[in-house]
Amino acid sequence: MIPLAVKKLVFYAYKKGMVKMLGCIFCQVAAREKPATLLYEDDQCVAFQDINPKAPVHILVIPRKHISSLNDEIKDEGLLGHLLVVAGRMAREKSIDRSGFRTVINTNAEAGQTVFHLHVHVLGGRIMAWPPG
Repeated sequence: MIPLAVKKLVFYAYKKGMVKMLGCIFCQVAAREKPATLLYEDDQCVAFQDINPKAPVHILVIPRKHISSLNDEIKDEGLLGHLLVVAGRMAREKSIDRSGFRTVINTNAEAGQTVFHLHVHVLGGRIMAWPPG
């Protein structure tokens, strides 16, 4: 688990533009500049296994275009729908669609966002507690 202080530091660095200097790791994954276990890709998005899974199935679905979070002005609303359609497809391919799965989008540090590139978590393969967190 990442301490809240570290999350806030990452968010501060993002707000000050320091993350842009270092480059976005998810942009690099989408461009195939960084290794990842890709499960799906098309012209709008990429899906890959999370390197720090929180469930037996933990997939990230990201847009190829850099969008920091849901707080950004998103002009292509259809893209958000496409990400969710792909999330459902991934659940079916991993056979967690019938037993149940959770989709999550964290926005900003206090919600748990550590990579400031919009991404949908697809989690399944175990019983999920409610409320989360």
